[in-house]
Amino acid sequence: MNKLYVIKIGGNVLDDEGTLKKFLKDFASIQAPKILIHGGGKIATKLGDQLGIVSNYVNGRRITDAQTLGLVTMVYGGLINRQMVAQLQHFGCNAMGVTGADGNLLHAVKRPVKDIDYGYVGDITPNSVNSTLLYFLLKQNLVPVFAPLTFADGVILNTNADTIASVLAVSLSKHFDVRLIFCFEKMGVLQDIKDEGSVIRNLNQTLYEKLLKEGSFHDGILPKLENAFSAIHSGVKEVLIGEHTNLLANTGYDTKGTLITLS
Repeated sequence: MNKLYVIKIGGNVLDDEGTLKKFLKDFASIQAPKILIHGGGKIATKLGDQLGIVSNYVNGRRITDAQTLGLVTMVYGGLINRQMVAQLQHFGCNAMGVTGADGNLLHAVKRPVKDIDYGYVGDITPNSVNSTLLYFLLKQNLVPVFAPLTFADGVILNTNADTIASVLAVSLSKHFDVRLIFCFEKMGVLQDIKDEGSVIRNLNQTLYEKLLKEGSFHDGILPKLENAFSAIHSGVKEVLIGEHTNLLANTGYDTKGTLITLS
C-alpha cells in the first residue's frame, strides 16, 4: 500500500515568514502523496485585535460567533491558504487550496450546544470525508492544502485543524499507509511546559492518561493529543508531534519528536 503523509502545520511556525518558507520547501520535497492542513489562530487573533474582534477560547478551542466567523473565513480561507499555495507552487509542488466546502470534501455538523456554545463550529468524523474525490485528486498528483473550514446547511463552519488532519488520516487509511504528522514550534510534547528539554519521545495511552490527570498538558496541545490518539485507535499507522525540521526530511519521516503509540 502506498504511503500518504497527512501533515498539519500550526503554532508560531505560521507567524514567521522564514520558518514557514523553510517548512513549505521541506514539505514540497516529500516524494509521496501528501496533504497539508494549516491552522492560523494566532494570525486571526492578531488581525481580530486590530479590528476590535475579541478572541475567546475554551480548552484551546475558539468560540466562533458571527463576527469571528467572518474573520476566520477571511484569514484561514483567504490570506493564509492562498499565500501558502503560491509558495508551494514556487517550490514545484502542485498545490490546490481548499476548504471543506470545495467539492464537498468535508461536510460537517454544527456543534450542538451543551455546556458551552461554541457558535459556528463544525464537528466532523471520518464519514464526513469525500474520500473518493480526495483519492482522485491525490492520484492526479495534486496536493490539497486544507484551510480549517468546513460547512453545513450552506454555512461555513470553523473547525479545528488538528481534528481535520486526524479525520482525513483515518478516512484515507483504507487507501494508503498513512503517517500523520503534527508540526508546531516545540520539539515535541513536553512533560513540563516550562522545560523545552522535557520532550516525551514515546507517549502511549497509559502515560497520556496519567499525565493528563496530573495537569501536565497545556490547552494548546490538548486537541493535538486527543486527535492523535483517536487516529491511532482508528487505523492510522504512525502519529508524530514536534518541530518540523526534525520531522520532515527527504523521506517525509524521521523518528524525532514525540511518537504516539497505543502501548
